[in-house]
Amino acid sequence: MAVRNIALAVACLLHAGVARRVQPEIKPEGESQQSQLAGQVELTNPVEKLAALLLESNPDAAWQARTALPHAGLQQGLAVNEPARFAALGRQAGSRQAVVPPRTLVRHQDVSMEDIDTHGSIMTLSRYMLEQARKNTDLQEMESLMTSIQFACKQIASLVARAGIQDLTGLQEGGGSVNVQGEEQKKLDVISNTVMKNALRYSGKVGVVGSEEEDAPVLIEEAYNGRYAAVFDPLDGSSNIDAAISTGTIFGIFDEGEDQECIIDDMENLDEAEMQCLVQTLQPGKSLVAAGYCMYSSSTILVMTMGDGVNGFTLDPQIGEFVLTHPNIKIPKRGKIYSINEANYFDWEPALQTYVNNLKAGKGESGEKYSARYIGSMVGDVHRTLLYGGIFGYPGDAKNPNGKLRLLYEGSPMSFLLEQAGGKSTTGSQRVMDIVPTSVHQRIPVFLGSADDIDEVTKVYKEAGLVKNY
Repeated sequence: MAVRNIALAVACLLHAGVARRVQPEIKPEGESQQSQLAGQVELTNPVEKLAALLLESNPDAAWQARTALPHAGLQQGLAVNEPARFAALGRQAGSRQAVVPPRTLVRHQDVSMEDIDTHGSIMTLSRYMLEQARKNTDLQEMESLMTSIQFACKQIASLVARAGIQDLTGLQEGGGSVNVQGEEQKKLDVISNTVMKNALRYSGKVGVVGSEEEDAPVLIEEAYNGRYAAVFDPLDGSSNIDAAISTGTIFGIFDEGEDQECIIDDMENLDEAEMQCLVQTLQPGKSLVAAGYCMYSSSTILVMTMGDGVNGFTLDPQIGEFVLTHPNIKIPKRGKIYSINEANYFDWEPALQTYVNNLKAGKGESGEKYSARYIGSMVGDVHRTLLYGGIFGYPGDAKNPNGKLRLLYEGSPMSFLLEQAGGKSTTGSQRVMDIVPTSVHQRIPVFLGSADDIDEVTKVYKEAGLVKNY
């Protein structure tokens, strides 16, 4: 009712043709708040007093007068003839200015304080590594190295997300650029390789790296005195990049110790001894001290292990940090999904064909019918297998007896992750982590996934006499 009275007063003044909006004049405290209308008239009606205070540009006093008036007085003042009284008062005021009472401002908060992490409770990858280094001082250098790796992953994620916009799709140099495996290089293969090498170089903790895109191990310091050696596939699944399908970066870290020092005088002209020195710095999977992958998909996820379990971190684009979203990942003991490229079915060994047929028909050891899921990007397929269970495989066949996956920077790091999550990995007859590499780009068959699923495929290979050591 009170607000309606104020509105009525202003409406009457507007009707009189004298109302104009001005800035309120705040009078000093203690100054008389009596009506000072031109041609002073004695005002006894409470509504008249209220109108007078409004007309003399004293909104504070008017507001106080409004709240002080008894309800009955307001009702009495709002008689039928009151609009005419207000109009007369307006004309009597002449050119004096009327003021609309100040409005109460409402400030909107998009995010409440309860929704903001003000206590540092969010576990970011940076914070996680700092806490690990605080508990174990031997991991202080690893903390610096992981900072460089996550920075590289953020850069590559940005490049992948904008590949179509910035013309980063397609083949390097328009086609014809081939890596040591004979595979045509995509533009992002080369760019991602450079990003990873630079990030590792600036960490100051890595002396030599092995990459899918490099013919030989690359020395990234003048003298190899870094504690760690790193191996990586800078952009796994890059054949899918033009179709915007999941891709990823795989990495593995070896601790070389103090007895693996290589002094290289001329990186452009390595002799046989210097080359062999670099190759010897690359070790079997069981020597890995850290491994992981970054997956670039609907979200960017970094999954890693340092030999004490597996944790997954999702990149939060609002704060630019990897946030712990998958703590202590454990793969189910058995799954219901198999992930194998069945286009090669007729090139497989008969025992493997039978095994896959049994999975589809529900005639395997579990008695459950399996579903097929295959992306064609190892990172994407392994990530799903890690979370849901089952088996991922790229076996040897008639065309590629040793398979197509590389031991150092694909097979070993992924096997380390799966084993740390409670899974297993095999070539069919040999534990992947035990294989000592004979060359940087050595290929091996790989099966990895839930422990029971890997035990079953190992049993199939053994019964068929498919035993081969690599």
